[in-house]
Amino acid sequence: MTFPLLLGATLVFASILLTPLSTRIGAPLLLLFLAVGMLLGEDGPGGIQFDDFKLAYELGNIALALILFAGGLDTPKTDIRKAAAPALVLATLGVVLTAASIGVVAAWVFDWSLTQGLLLGAVIGSTDAAATFLLLQQRGIRLQGRVRETILVESGLNDPMAIFLTIAVVSLLDQDIAFSWSITPELLPELAMQLGVGAVAGLAGGRILAWLVDRISLPTGLYPPFVLAGALALFAATQIAGGSGFLALYLCGIVLRSCVNYPAERIIHFHEALAWLSQIIMFLMLGLLVTPHDLGSTLVPALIIAAVLMFAARPLAVALCSAPFGFSLREIGYIGWVGLRGAVPIFLAIIPVISPGPTTESFFNVVFVIVIASLLLQGWTIAPVARWLGITL
Repeated sequence: MTFPLLLGATLVFASILLTPLSTRIGAPLLLLFLAVGMLLGEDGPGGIQFDDFKLAYELGNIALALILFAGGLDTPKTDIRKAAAPALVLATLGVVLTAASIGVVAAWVFDWSLTQGLLLGAVIGSTDAAATFLLLQQRGIRLQGRVRETILVESGLNDPMAIFLTIAVVSLLDQDIAFSWSITPELLPELAMQLGVGAVAGLAGGRILAWLVDRISLPTGLYPPFVLAGALALFAATQIAGGSGFLALYLCGIVLRSCVNYPAERIIHFHEALAWLSQIIMFLMLGLLVTPHDLGSTLVPALIIAAVLMFAARPLAVALCSAPFGFSLREIGYIGWVGLRGAVPIFLAIIPVISPGPTTESFFNVVFVIVIASLLLQGWTIAPVARWLGITL
């Protein structure tokens, strides 16, 4: 283990050293992590060959769970009160509308079946909580009204819907069943099960964890790992029970922060560090997983889908979902623009690749290009667009 330990620790160490560079040049930090992974991959100077999609999925599953739990802990109750209604609509109906519109366009651009197009729409339908929060914090952007809270709460809540849609469409492809709009009612009970069990488990689990933390006397250093073990147990139990473990962990983090009497700073900082480490490992691994010389064949159509996503599908979905909540046109425009894609779509793209269906690694490459385009264009312009629209304090 000595050499792998040296290699892994050096990679993480070097990636963290890139943080000042990211701030100086204004580049999204997560994009630099991806670039490091690609440089170390088989097409880069590192020459490391890594193509184990199943291992990447298992590791990504745990990393995403830790990131969402830390995101819940970082979300104050005041943010939820300000933005609960619009964020919930965006995280459910907004994801469905985005996935549907992208699905139709992708089927035409790639000459796929509608089912394959909807799979791409489902995979890239959600925004990335880690990337969004990091860039807003990194740029020091202070937004007017409920815009910031809506963006952050939505990005934390919409992953379960994207995961559900992805698994549902993958199951259709695996069984060679063509999608038709008439079968959508059959998916509703499963969706209700996923969201319902996940929500109940998260709310109850957060209260139970807060109660235990306040009543059990432990050495100070044991409280953070105690909470971590409880959160991971909740995640696994919710998944086994048929619910969304990711939704459960996000809600558990919110409830724990608002209910615990024990000073929560130590717990929050511990899980913030874990979330950072998870993001670094996840992006390095995904950078290693992609093969750059294979991206050329799908580059142009993938960029077309990225443009449709950023300039049409996401803004239209946001406009339809947020208009009833009293947002101004400028605020709706900014929420529509700050729909960054990050690790979650790349992680979800692994699911159809490792499933027994017809999806190949080229699908993963398409999603990778779309995420890179989103991080480059939307990530680099997150501050200028806010100032241009006049919604900053």
